[in-house]
Amino acid sequence: MKLIIGLGNPGRRYEATRHNVGFDVVDLLATRHRGEWAAAPRGIEALVSRWRVAETVLAKPLTFMNLSGSAVVGLVQFYKIALHDLLVIVDDVNIELGRLRTRSRGSAGGHNGLKSISGSLGSEEFARLRIGVGRGDDRRDLADHVTAKFDAHERAPIVEAVGRAADAAELFAAEGIGPVMNRYNKKEDAE
Repeated sequence: MKLIIGLGNPGRRYEATRHNVGFDVVDLLATRHRGEWAAAPRGIEALVSRWRVAETVLAKPLTFMNLSGSAVVGLVQFYKIALHDLLVIVDDVNIELGRLRTRSRGSAGGHNGLKSISGSLGSEEFARLRIGVGRGDDRRDLADHVTAKFDAHERAPIVEAVGRAADAAELFAAEGIGPVMNRYNKKEDAE
């Protein structure tokens, strides 16, 4: 069984923001595979959707981004997920808009959601798929940037990136992280 988690912030205020592209990817996957969102079991603060064909669980933690670790640990434990079968999808301000970057493991790289998950799991040995949302104007507060909606000229590239990220997540469910890294870490894939 695989667990694919999209990170974001709950609530209407954060819909369609840079920080919520992880939510956007798992929402697209749920739509593609006719999944319905339901409360996670055992009071875990998350929504889950079963993707029956591939024995995959999609999840959206309902904690705020910086506290995602508790929900992820609960899901990993409940579904008995090996860490190599976990994929976390996040935004990344240090990657150009629309570019994807996948890794089989690694540091949080300054991302507070990943930091929370690594700390709660006690491990960095899980796959992550980062979606570039760009850094924006250096004079703007970074927290304001990631919790803001995309500008008009950014919408088409991010919609395309979310679609490619959903394709990458489907490949992860079918074949694991290796083929995903081989296919989606290429610079030309973002063009």
